[in-house]
Amino acid sequence: MRQIGHYLNGAHAAGGGATAPVFNPATGEVSGQVAMGGAAEIDAAVVHAAAAWPAWAATPPLRRARVMFKFKELLEHASKRLAAAITAEHGKVLSDAEGEIQRGLEVVEFACGIPHLLKGEYTEAIASGIDGWSVRQPLGVVAGITPFNFPAMVPLWMIPVALATGNCFILKPSEKDPSASLILAELLAEAGLPAGVFQVVQGGRATVEAILAHPGIEAVSFVGSTPVAEAVYRGGTQANKRVQALGGAKNHLVVMPDADMDQAVDALMGAAYGSAGERCMAVSVAVAVGDVGDRLIERLAPRVRALKVGPGTDKEAEMGPLVTAEHRAKVSGYVDQGVREGAKLVVDGRGLSLQGYEGGFFVGGSLFDGVTPSMRIYQEEIFGPVLAVVRATDLGQAVKLVNDHRFGNGVALFTADGGAARAFASAIKVGMVGINVPIPVPAAFHSFGGWKSSLFGDHHVHGMEGVRFYTRYKAVTQRWPASIRAGAEFTMPQIGR
Repeated sequence: MRQIGHYLNGAHAAGGGATAPVFNPATGEVSGQVAMGGAAEIDAAVVHAAAAWPAWAATPPLRRARVMFKFKELLEHASKRLAAAITAEHGKVLSDAEGEIQRGLEVVEFACGIPHLLKGEYTEAIASGIDGWSVRQPLGVVAGITPFNFPAMVPLWMIPVALATGNCFILKPSEKDPSASLILAELLAEAGLPAGVFQVVQGGRATVEAILAHPGIEAVSFVGSTPVAEAVYRGGTQANKRVQALGGAKNHLVVMPDADMDQAVDALMGAAYGSAGERCMAVSVAVAVGDVGDRLIERLAPRVRALKVGPGTDKEAEMGPLVTAEHRAKVSGYVDQGVREGAKLVVDGRGLSLQGYEGGFFVGGSLFDGVTPSMRIYQEEIFGPVLAVVRATDLGQAVKLVNDHRFGNGVALFTADGGAARAFASAIKVGMVGINVPIPVPAAFHSFGGWKSSLFGDHHVHGMEGVRFYTRYKAVTQRWPASIRAGAEFTMPQIGR
């Protein structure tokens, strides 16, 4: 049985205690055992990181950028290997796994520009003989807690920016698909990153609690469900840490009567059923405005029934299995709940079994019509291939539906009306907005994050928001003795004197 351990101080480290099974979701078989670390492993990682940090923080930004350039090159060459590891443990189709690596690479490319991004501001002669400037300096040892659905991309949203700004980083990946984290560690070491600057501690809740409690960790980045995000935010901030915690979502796609229906249906299929709906940016609600509803259902239903579901290694598959048997049961339970609540189940994805993969964690796509805001399948994040269609009389009612929801991660509007699109983008209370774009994940030089219960903390992820999160601002005011007037001054210093 393959043993999946930690990565500490520049080397692989076996776990010495409890382990948890890692599954191949396509077959349902256990493919490995992952070490379940805790306080001892986190403490060891912090000790190594604290020892490595002074030299890494003092490394010129240009040299840190060169490590990122080399890491980018190595990551590109290893993308097939990394994608295969993701598919083997997560279940998503290989093309989707390769896609998440590319989106992670964007952040590495962004971090390669860190010498420019860390430039401060300088003002000569703030007052007579006095100059002032600002700098951004690294925090120290920081940690990332990342989810199962993007075992490469989400860590890559954090790691390059944290390292390039001069911090040491400890990653706690999901125990469901941990192997990608060790590949990233190996590539960073090969790129020239010193030992102790990046480390991986595997584990579950005990590892998370150890990160939040450790006084040597200055900041924590988290992506996961809203209840855990809120707990991480509260626990981290109570321990005087800087925290960014991204939570759940219930992303809406609003279809206007003037929208290109073929384009809208294609968008809904990819956004709702891609990666088996296991995306925080997946569209799980279609809002049909005016008379669009019947036309939308008529076109969607046969497409959902015809979804090609199979193992992620099947080049013909459009959707792979869910990550675990427990998650499959949870998703099927939400379909049961929708039926009980009175929604119309147009396509039922429950009970799917594939010949030769009977033990896999497969479920088909489900489609509901007649969903109302009072239903649990509308209110809660399902995180599976389930699309709910809600009817709205006009754009104003659609905007209210979205704004009234407790999640505010992503939203999309499909329309041919520029005025409606402009009004929608301004009025909507959501962190990421797409106009005729179904999954509006910002490019790396912007930043990713939601509003309301989708984000706890002030900073979004990557981009300049990431640079700000992983650095402290410092203002320096300087005067030299030759310009100092004799005598004490007891008034507030005044600019321009």
